[in-house]
Amino acid sequence: MKAWYTAAELAGLPGLPGTARRVTGRARRESWARRPRSGRGGGWEYAAGSLPRETQSHLTLPGRERIDAQAHPTEGAATEAGQPILDATRRTERWAAFERLPGKARQEAARRADACDLVERLTGTGMGRVAAVEAAAQSSGDHPATLRRWLRLVRGLPRDEWLPALAPRHGGGRRAATCSPEAWDFFRADYLRLEAPGAAACYQRLLRTAQAHGWSVPSLPTLTRRLEREVPKGALVLAREGREALARLYPAQRRDRSVFHALQAVNADGHRFDVFCRWPDGTVGRPLMVAWQDLYSGKLLAWRIDRTESAELVRLSCGDLVERFGIPEHAYLDNGRGFASKWLTGRMAWRHRFKITDHEPSGVLTTLGVAVHWTTPYHGQAKPIERAFRDLCESIAKHPACAGAYTGNRPDAKPENHGSRAVPIEDFERLAASEIHAHNARPGRRAAVCGGRSFDQTFTESYRQAPIRKATAVQRRLWLLAGEGVYARKPGGQVELLGNAYWSEALTRHAGTRLVVRFDPQRLHEPVHAYTLDGRYIGPAECIQQAGFNDLDAARTHAKARADFRKANKAARDAARRMEAADVAALLPDGAPPEPEAANVIRPDFGRMPEAERLPLRDGAQTAADGDGADAEAAFSRAVGMMERSFWEES
Repeated sequence: MKAWYTAAELAGLPGLPGTARRVTGRARRESWARRPRSGRGGGWEYAAGSLPRETQSHLTLPGRERIDAQAHPTEGAATEAGQPILDATRRTERWAAFERLPGKARQEAARRADACDLVERLTGTGMGRVAAVEAAAQSSGDHPATLRRWLRLVRGLPRDEWLPALAPRHGGGRRAATCSPEAWDFFRADYLRLEAPGAAACYQRLLRTAQAHGWSVPSLPTLTRRLEREVPKGALVLAREGREALARLYPAQRRDRSVFHALQAVNADGHRFDVFCRWPDGTVGRPLMVAWQDLYSGKLLAWRIDRTESAELVRLSCGDLVERFGIPEHAYLDNGRGFASKWLTGRMAWRHRFKITDHEPSGVLTTLGVAVHWTTPYHGQAKPIERAFRDLCESIAKHPACAGAYTGNRPDAKPENHGSRAVPIEDFERLAASEIHAHNARPGRRAAVCGGRSFDQTFTESYRQAPIRKATAVQRRLWLLAGEGVYARKPGGQVELLGNAYWSEALTRHAGTRLVVRFDPQRLHEPVHAYTLDGRYIGPAECIQQAGFNDLDAARTHAKARADFRKANKAARDAARRMEAADVAALLPDGAPPEPEAANVIRPDFGRMPEAERLPLRDGAQTAADGDGADAEAAFSRAVGMMERSFWEES
């Protein structure tokens, strides 16, 4: 501790005022011991023994601890072995307040720190303090008194603490405008609505209401600034724009797809194109495509196009994926009705499937062991295939072949020629297939796994090295649609389905019965698969093409097929029949007709007997028989009774 200190050196120390002027006034009042200060500027120096005891204790600390204590004084802090415990809380708070300052304020703090640093460098070269301050003030363009005030603010502080100490502290001097609590509540309730009314309209309603109730209302800019200050941005967006807008404020999760290999995980979704297409029945509508994408490479693997998104369309498109590439391990699906049908995901938990019953059939994906993950509804970021659909909108929907049929993606974005034509659905399907192949083959993909390659190249490289599960023929037939109760017509057993006829030799055994036929509705000219009603597989049945009446080539082909059928069945008959009919007849034994067997029970005939067969009667009976009719009838009854008794006695 020095023996003498100036007022500027003592300002701000523990137990003393914060300015040199107030320190001088206190020294005068308390009659501190003083002496004239030698050097330029004059003034007084005060004896250390005259200072307050708290100030003297502070000045007796070692140099670094005294500097830290001066930079962060802790009032009433506990002591340990006579040394105060330094508090870093104020330092953190000062830097946090400095970071909240605008850019101009931080730049001004840096300029002031450079000016103070120049003073310290000049005094380090041996220049006097006053001369160094004047030289630095002339260099920075500030007044020397201002520079001395800055030096007092950083006295005793380390160089890395100068910025928050020198930062300007403007504002806070004006009194806040008065606003009635009822008026503030009224304005917030009117402004924070999903209808999103303008602030000016809300303010006009507030003025009319405040005049009727006697509320005090500040200006509109004051209310809007208070609203921005007190209401968080997320709450403001939620109140005026809704939950989807609030979700957009939160950044999307960045997921690394390199953890998969090719076909290990796929995702699927449906997309309706903004193109008018004409279907074979003459109707016009916008087609919908269900597509499956490999998550590792981003390649579109399979797709189907139809009028609507149905369970059949999802199942058939997934069947194309399994037949062409294999069985994936994971599938990330939209939890709509089409993707979550029981035919596809039976016995899997779903948002509309609260209870899984014992008799519920297993879906095809469940049977194949594919783990299904349901994505967030109406959340495109959960399905990477949405990014591919955006590219297909440009390459397919706006293709020159669709000129005049493009409808626009919004009601207010329709081109002037929209609806002038409709693309035949067959042409659109060929266009979609061509553009999807070009989409997969385009090089320069910037995904991490692609590294400038195309989706095709990335998928092929991983697909060749990855373990892929392949579906059997029985599993592939599970994807086909089932038409129950199809009648096998007599006599050959052919079945008719959607205007086409199908037949195979195996169906002849089931002529006249009802069968189950599995088929692909978009490939009706391909073979169908026939089953019995109890699920036993019969076999494939080829489509019988309808030929022209005068088509000779078709007639020859049909005749040859019928001859082959006849020849094959003749060979089968000869193989099954190794003996001729004459040989069978020769082996049959000769025999006489068998003797009739005696009857065990004989039925009597109780009708009137002929005259020659009547038993002789007694004289009286004969006489009576020759008499009147009544006596003759009585005599006959007695004779019949005697015959019955005799019959039963003999038997």
